[in-house]
Amino acid sequence: MPKRDVHLLPMLALGTAGCLWGTGFYFGKISLNEMPVPTMVLFRFIFACAGLLPVIFFDRPRFARGEWGWVLAASLLGVPVQYLVQFKGLSLTTVSHASLMVATLPMLLAIAAVIFSGERLHVGGWVALVASTAGAALIALSSSAASGVARPSIRGDMLVVFSMFAAIAWILISKRLMQRHSAMMVTACVYWIGMLLLAAVVLFTFGTPSVHYSTRAWIAVAEQGLLATASTTLLWNWGLKRVPASRAGIFVNLEPLVGAILGVSLLHEVLGIPALAGGALIVGAAVYFSYKPENSIE
Repeated sequence: MPKRDVHLLPMLALGTAGCLWGTGFYFGKISLNEMPVPTMVLFRFIFACAGLLPVIFFDRPRFARGEWGWVLAASLLGVPVQYLVQFKGLSLTTVSHASLMVATLPMLLAIAAVIFSGERLHVGGWVALVASTAGAALIALSSSAASGVARPSIRGDMLVVFSMFAAIAWILISKRLMQRHSAMMVTACVYWIGMLLLAAVVLFTFGTPSVHYSTRAWIAVAEQGLLATASTTLLWNWGLKRVPASRAGIFVNLEPLVGAILGVSLLHEVLGIPALAGGALIVGAAVYFSYKPENSIE
């Protein structure tokens, strides 16, 4: 069977995950109209972990003693650190800007693959990285000139970018764990431990969260947990186990495309010419890594 056919289903899983992930910022913005960031993130993961509960029963964790440190690191970085920073950024910027900033992940992931996995980045790859960096700068700088009801901010945009470093660590550690364990078990275990760590942080820092919110806010949180978190991560990890990490990152760029479309079409956000140009540079660089992987990374 041709290699392309072998990878068809994993790529379809990664693509579906990327599209569903793209709804997260939109529904997150709806939730943030009523909920504080820590409360919203905690409820999101409570729903996500409820959706992953059957996995815990049918596929019990069987990590070696030395692997539990990696599990704890993935849980801490992948849940409390990544999502508290990311959604704090979203609360300070727009859905479309935050979504486009997420598209820097393939660039950062490629750099991480070079540093930590010994992969080689050729000239075209470095050009794509420079273009992606320039695109992120254009989007961030366009924030100060934006106008309208929903205004982006440089601080919010940069917080979303900073959260991507935690996402990279989560991806690479998960990839390591999934070499010996099932993707579903790794996902469920990491998210359950991450949710418990997140709950401890929220309860210790902010006290018991309120539950008195509108039905609209609860539906938005449930969508984030069940579709944009649990379902997407299962699909993502299943595909990631069968596709090299440096190539899988391209599918994360369906998230910014879907997110930006939702922000502009449903929330009536405005993307200026610099932001559009920056988004094109970022997504174009990411497409390069996917379309010509053999010329960019070995």
